[in-house]
Amino acid sequence: MKALFFIFTIIIITVEAADILPGATLLASDPNSKWSSPNNAFTLSFLQLDRTNQNTYFASISYNSIPIWTAGGSTVNGGAVDSSAALRFLSNGDLVLTNGPSGTVVWSSRTANLGVSSASLDENGNLVLKNGTFLNIWSTFDNPTDTIVPSQNFTKDHVLTSGLYSFRLRNNGNLSLFWNDSIVYYNSGLNSSANVNLTSPSLRMQPIGILSLFDPSLSSPLNVVYSSDYADEGNILRFLKLDSDGNLRIYSSTQGSGTQNVRWAALTDQCQVFGYCGNFGVCSYNETGPSCGCPSMNFDFNDPNDSRNGCKRKVDLSNCPSNSTMLQLDNAKFLTYPPELSEQIFSAGISACRFNCLVNGACVASTSLADGTGMCYFKQPNFVSGYQAPTLPSTSFVKICGPALPNPSAVSETVQKKNGGRVPGWVVALVVVASLLGLMLLEGGLWWWCFRNSSKFASLSSQYALLEYASGAPVQFTYKELQRTTKGFKEKLGAGGFGTVYRAVLANKTVAAVKQLEGIEQGEKQFRMEVATISSTHHLNLVRLIGFCSEGRHRLLVYEFMKNGSLDKFLFAEDHSSGKLLNWEHRYNIALGTARGITYLHEECRDCIVHCDIKPENILLEENYTAKVSDFGLAKLVNPKDHRHRTLTSHVRGTRGYLAPEWLANLPITSKSDVYSYGMVLLEIVSGKRNFEVSEETSRKKYSSWAFEEFERGNTEAILDKKLSKQEMDMEQVMRAIQVSFWCIQEQPSQRPTMGKVVQMLEGVTEIDRPPAPRATEGSFTGTSLNASSTSAFSTFAASAPAPSSSSSFQTAGFQSSASAKNVDKPSSSLLHSETK
Repeated sequence: MKALFFIFTIIIITVEAADILPGATLLASDPNSKWSSPNNAFTLSFLQLDRTNQNTYFASISYNSIPIWTAGGSTVNGGAVDSSAALRFLSNGDLVLTNGPSGTVVWSSRTANLGVSSASLDENGNLVLKNGTFLNIWSTFDNPTDTIVPSQNFTKDHVLTSGLYSFRLRNNGNLSLFWNDSIVYYNSGLNSSANVNLTSPSLRMQPIGILSLFDPSLSSPLNVVYSSDYADEGNILRFLKLDSDGNLRIYSSTQGSGTQNVRWAALTDQCQVFGYCGNFGVCSYNETGPSCGCPSMNFDFNDPNDSRNGCKRKVDLSNCPSNSTMLQLDNAKFLTYPPELSEQIFSAGISACRFNCLVNGACVASTSLADGTGMCYFKQPNFVSGYQAPTLPSTSFVKICGPALPNPSAVSETVQKKNGGRVPGWVVALVVVASLLGLMLLEGGLWWWCFRNSSKFASLSSQYALLEYASGAPVQFTYKELQRTTKGFKEKLGAGGFGTVYRAVLANKTVAAVKQLEGIEQGEKQFRMEVATISSTHHLNLVRLIGFCSEGRHRLLVYEFMKNGSLDKFLFAEDHSSGKLLNWEHRYNIALGTARGITYLHEECRDCIVHCDIKPENILLEENYTAKVSDFGLAKLVNPKDHRHRTLTSHVRGTRGYLAPEWLANLPITSKSDVYSYGMVLLEIVSGKRNFEVSEETSRKKYSSWAFEEFERGNTEAILDKKLSKQEMDMEQVMRAIQVSFWCIQEQPSQRPTMGKVVQMLEGVTEIDRPPAPRATEGSFTGTSLNASSTSAFSTFAASAPAPSSSSSFQTAGFQSSASAKNVDKPSSSLLHSETK
């Protein structure tokens, strides 16, 4: 008993020694003034975090001198104080940060007279104010500033702040970033994969580097983000932080190193953060990263010492009401996020987008998208956040007092800085030509040396090809090489409108799919240009092009191999005993992945790529059932005069059952045509039936028409694939998918959503209105004629549609119907699909 009493006494003394008692004070002027955790990993002290101002201090809890919580961090000045500041634990239980000789209160825990008798900084970095019964009255974990550390529970009632930026956890489990508590510029839809309705979600940063979502309705935590070093061994602190640039990141810091490394970022493109460069600031990239500038020389920085503080017009618009004009910014856009999105988007061409903003007194800037949507965004005076990059498919305009004064190019600025001298044009031309010739000779010599037909150099040729493959550039194969890798084109995987696909094993033992193209009669140069365009598209949900062959009349493409084949083999297989039945979770992820892949083609590529043939046969599945869209960019390669590609009409490209009505009405083809095809595929994913299927069950109507009638009656279960287990289905996801499919197959292209909007609706980020009847499903599209109502509607649309420009950035030849010949056939065998077993 005496021994137990002695041990208990030691424990009490240890706890009391670790406690911070009222009256304790930390001084900014004393570098040795600090409170530490028992393991000395965390310290509360004053830190100098602003390197530009040595007299600025912050009272912070830190790990390796890296702040994880700051007193007053949520206030306007972020808790910044000078060397006269003090952090005082008052006798009334209040913890206050004071500044200046008069002791002005900058921040307070607001715990006065609540019975607080002690404080402690625990081994997890949590500062707790307790009463006499050790009940927590207040803690830093419950009052976070900009960081979440392991063991910290972050709920929907908490918020991280950093300047005008904030981070919240939504009721449905979404991670959302806000600018000025209004603009939502990041909203990661997590609930779409949880299959439940969350009640009280919370986030926790696992010590091994995984950000997990917890909720009583979840049987186990949902891992939503993995740091790049997750599960690495060592004494590492991983934490989630909202930085001052508005980005949310996971950092890792090894104890004793004093450094922190980024292991994940919510936005990989920093310029997509709303307001990053301030009002009227334009974000772009230089050699070191994102930088901020003004739209033109018509603007000045608000603060010459801080380019992120935005810009202002040199002459205010009120001083030139009759002389205002629109300054054009190529490859630029003004960020427009919810809730602005629904209020400031219009359907207009580039000229109308410019002129309508000029004559609209409430519009100060506009952006015309060249991504196939035909959309125009207006910006109002409240805040304008710009982004400019050579790859952006958009043109923007800013209202200014004329004349427009564009910014000088970086090249001319560099030349002017060199002692005021000028480099003669002939010198520049000579250097460029000599460099190009040297590179061409070097490349030509390597190709001649490595790809001669002699078997003596076969291994060297393979090594060179593999080096080119590793670089990300498309590999050029010889026809003999592909004959050898495909065993003489004997292992056939499938055939489709563009040609036949064979299994191949490359020099590095990688299994690939070789497509022997048919009806391709383009010249060598143009074919290589189109291959370069296709190979430049890289996305998780797009099939990767490895290489090509162009020798004489031979045109072949080499793709990555998809082990699970194409989606149609799973949806429409009569016998599912072999295991080819996709559960609902896989189907929904495939639908979402396909939508993301098409969105990339439409909205995120340098030039918009319209696929023209979206169907289950062109959606391939990896081993883990990740969806990858194939055959994109091939529509432009087909010879429109080839008789094999004119089954219905020389003006139509695509597959019967998935064609948008405008194909058959000789109307302009845009990305909305792909949206229609995707809608039909989405309906097939839900139903497991071909959308054009007719049976007694559907009263001899097309399945898509019958399905909408059942939807109108509220009988959505009739639409679902009977092979699916209802117990495993998320009916909220099912309803979203069905409604999205009917929105996508609307007769009028203007009524269909963009693919980016489709992704948001499927993720649950955007509310879905009840869709009207898709009238296009009522007509018969087995030929080139439409019913009377459809023809009338199309005539109205055609009259109002802008004429396609010859300089359009679309990467499909189908923008004008006369150049759009492509096969319209029955659903064909999968391309690039699974290995024959």
